[in-house]
Amino acid sequence: MKTYPASRPFISNKDRASVAQVLQTNFLSLGPKYREFEKRFAKRIGTRYAVSVSSGTAGLHLALLAAGIKSGDEVITTPFSFIASANAIVYTGAKPVFCDVEIGSGNIDPKNIENKITPRTKALLIVHIFGQPANMKKIMLIAKKHKLKVIEDACESIDAKHHGRKVGTFGESAVFAFYPNKQMTTGEGGMIVTNSLKIYELCASLRNQGRSKSDKWLQHRNLGYNYRMDELSAALGISQLSQLTSFIEKRKQIATWYSNYFKKYFETVQIPIIDPHNTHTWFVYVIRLKSPKINRDKLIERLEKKGIYTKPYLPSIHLSPYYIKKYHYKKGIFPISEKISKSSLALPLYIQLNKNDVAYIVKKIISQIKPYEK
Repeated sequence: MKTYPASRPFISNKDRASVAQVLQTNFLSLGPKYREFEKRFAKRIGTRYAVSVSSGTAGLHLALLAAGIKSGDEVITTPFSFIASANAIVYTGAKPVFCDVEIGSGNIDPKNIENKITPRTKALLIVHIFGQPANMKKIMLIAKKHKLKVIEDACESIDAKHHGRKVGTFGESAVFAFYPNKQMTTGEGGMIVTNSLKIYELCASLRNQGRSKSDKWLQHRNLGYNYRMDELSAALGISQLSQLTSFIEKRKQIATWYSNYFKKYFETVQIPIIDPHNTHTWFVYVIRLKSPKINRDKLIERLEKKGIYTKPYLPSIHLSPYYIKKYHYKKGIFPISEKISKSSLALPLYIQLNKNDVAYIVKKIISQIKPYEK
C-alpha cells in the first residue's frame, strides 16, 4: 500500500552537493556560508538585513527582545497558531494577549485588536497562518495609531504577499522558519529580517552568546544565547533558496488540484479561502469539515489506516495545558479560533505529489466521511 505522509522535504542533488562542499572545509560553524545565506535571504525578502538563527522559535524570541519586550509588558497575538509564537512572548516575561481570528483566513482579526489594547500593550505579534498574509494594511494603521511595535511571524508564509508587498517587510522585524515541512528547509533553522541596523546588530549579538561585532574573542557585552545557525544548514539554505520559486509553484499546483477535486463536495468540505489581496504560498493545505457529525480525530485515525497521514491544524493555544494553568483560560472565550481548530484537517502537501496522488487522497477522505453524514 502506498503511503502519504503529511509532509516530506525535497532534497535535490544540488542540495547534497552544497552540504558536502562544506564538509571539505574547516568551517562547520561561524564560517562564510551563514553570512552568504543571510545576504541572499535579505535580498529575496526585500530587507536590508537578515540574521540566521537555529530555529524560527529562537528568531521570535530574539525579535521580541530586540523590540524591548520585557516582564510586565503585553503583546497581542493570535490563539490560532503553532504554540511557539505565544511561547516566545512568555520567554521574555511578557504576557501574550490573544485576539480572536477571521473565520475565513484563520488570521488575527483586525477589528478585535483595539479592544485588547491596554497601557501595558507594547507590540503586536502578527502570525501569517498557513502561507496566507494577515490583513497588514489594517493592522499597520492600528499599530501606528496606538504607537505599537509590529513583529511578523512569517514562519509559515515565505514569499507570500499582501497587496503586492511581501510579508516580512511590514513590521520592524519578521521571522521565517525552515523546518523540514516548510516551503524550503535547512533541517532546523530560522531567519530574522529587518531594515533596522540597531535590531540587526543586537540580534546578531544575542544569537552568538551576546558577543558583538567589536568584541574581542570570549568577550560578551550582552546576555546572549546559543541560537546560531551552523554552516551545513546555511549551505542547504542557500541551495534551497535558489529553488524556492519552483517549490512554491509546485505547491500552488497541488493546492489547486485539491481545491478542484473538493469543489463538488462543497456541502461536506470547506476548502481554503484566499483573500483577493493576498498571494498564498501554501505551507499546508487545510480543509474544514462542515458536518458536526464528523469526529475529526477519528477520521484522522481511519485515514492513517489507509496510508494517508493528516494533522489537526491547529489546536487553539489558549486551551493547551500550560496556558490553562498559567492564565486560567477556558473554552468559549475565542469562539472562532476554537471552531476552526475543532474542524480543521491538514492534508499531505509536498512537491513529490502528483495529480493522481491528490485525486486518490481526496477520494479516500470523502469515502471515510460519507458514512457519518447520514
